[in-house]
Amino acid sequence: MNQAQKKRVIIAGGGTAGWIAAAAMAKQLAGTVDITLIESDQISTIGVGEATIPPMRTFHKLLGINEQDFMRATSSTFKLGISFENWGNIDQKYIHSFGVTGKSSYLAEFVHFWLHGKQQGHDAEYGDYCIELQAAKMGRFATSDKSKINFAYHLEASRYASFLREFSEARQVKRVEGKIVQVNQATNGSGFITGLQLDSGALIEGDLFIDCSGFRGLLIEQTLNTGYEDWSHWLPCDSALAVQTASVSPAPPYTRAIAHDSGWQWRIPLQHRVGNGIVYCSKYLSDDAARLRLLDNIEGQTLTEPLQIKFRTGKRRKHWNKNCIALGLASGFVEPLESTSIHLVMMGIIRLMKLFPYEGINPVLVEEYNRETSEELEKIRDFIILHYKVTQREDSAFWRYCKNMEVPDSLKHRIELFKRNAYTYQEPNELFRVDSWTQVMLGQGLIPDSYHHIVKTMSDNELNQFLNSMRTGMKSVAESLPMHQDFIERYCKASN
Repeated sequence: MNQAQKKRVIIAGGGTAGWIAAAAMAKQLAGTVDITLIESDQISTIGVGEATIPPMRTFHKLLGINEQDFMRATSSTFKLGISFENWGNIDQKYIHSFGVTGKSSYLAEFVHFWLHGKQQGHDAEYGDYCIELQAAKMGRFATSDKSKINFAYHLEASRYASFLREFSEARQVKRVEGKIVQVNQATNGSGFITGLQLDSGALIEGDLFIDCSGFRGLLIEQTLNTGYEDWSHWLPCDSALAVQTASVSPAPPYTRAIAHDSGWQWRIPLQHRVGNGIVYCSKYLSDDAARLRLLDNIEGQTLTEPLQIKFRTGKRRKHWNKNCIALGLASGFVEPLESTSIHLVMMGIIRLMKLFPYEGINPVLVEEYNRETSEELEKIRDFIILHYKVTQREDSAFWRYCKNMEVPDSLKHRIELFKRNAYTYQEPNELFRVDSWTQVMLGQGLIPDSYHHIVKTMSDNELNQFLNSMRTGMKSVAESLPMHQDFIERYCKASN
């Protein structure tokens, strides 16, 4: 394909979202697209998305990224799940891990066997039957080509963007430094974007434009007036403060999400520091009070000044509008509670590559992209709302609101199914698995009224042997792993 036949793709904005898009297309669409990324050193990016989820590893394999090279470049640590503290009730905690819990039968998930065991007097926790969860609690971790342990990463977002920039530029992605001062549109009435005018006077023209300009939505909203669907009545937190601190203890292989009376606080361990932040609802907690609370609840010397972030949960009414596709914060935001932000960028660019408009903008492709993206976001939205809705906390106005708020019918249905008969499910192309829904609902105190009677066909001896041997085996595997900090130091040691 000659240069004139290549589709000119212009990415407006760098940061994690922009460079993920550039890297993916440069690798997978090489020879068919000409990619230019515009970013300004004057515009800071929001680097709070430092925790990830396991599908990132598949994305890296797609790009041929070496894990150890990536981890060394981004000061990454491993992540087996999230420790949720004070969510179901004050002084209670549980771990939402990335692993499979127990063993299921064709008719009943493992939770039914566990519930039957509890009724028979077994005192084991549900998480005792998950290797990843047990390893997280013990602070242990290891991986190899033969390992089946499921994990993700904690990473330094700005270093990750730099890592992907280097990857992209080595594959002919052109970076243009500059601030976009004007968005040009077609004069034929179509409203299509034709080019981006920079403060230098340069005009960058293209066929397809990817908006990675963050919450501003410079192209998708400020130019195309796409509209926004507000979810703040379900996800009322609208503010965050982020600060970095020096490490004072070995890095645990999990993220901490610690609820407070008006939201929650995160703690993300990296190799060289700890990422901290507080998420809150400004209706119930002032910015000044949030800052004091954050700084009073951190460990180690602060390395940065707290960064203030204001947001509104929700999504664009269209993620692909005319010849513009929004990725990252420009597309929507469901807050960082389950570390889905980077994943959504990766899924967005993979979806675009599958539906890439080589023959021009086709309404059928646009419609399918928007349908799949909206469904994905709504399912993630429901899972995050679950953490706020299913709680016993009534100690503050914020938690009373969350506990009593109306939720989407789709989530109400899931909660009722689990409450009545311990039933959970995963729809096609849905991110969170049955294990995730079950761990969070049980962890937040939602105990089913009944369970599938097929498990009662096991004799007491069979049930005892099934549960005890599995619990012992998983504990033994977890205990055999090295300490996470020790493994990180060996695994990420610079090669000679």
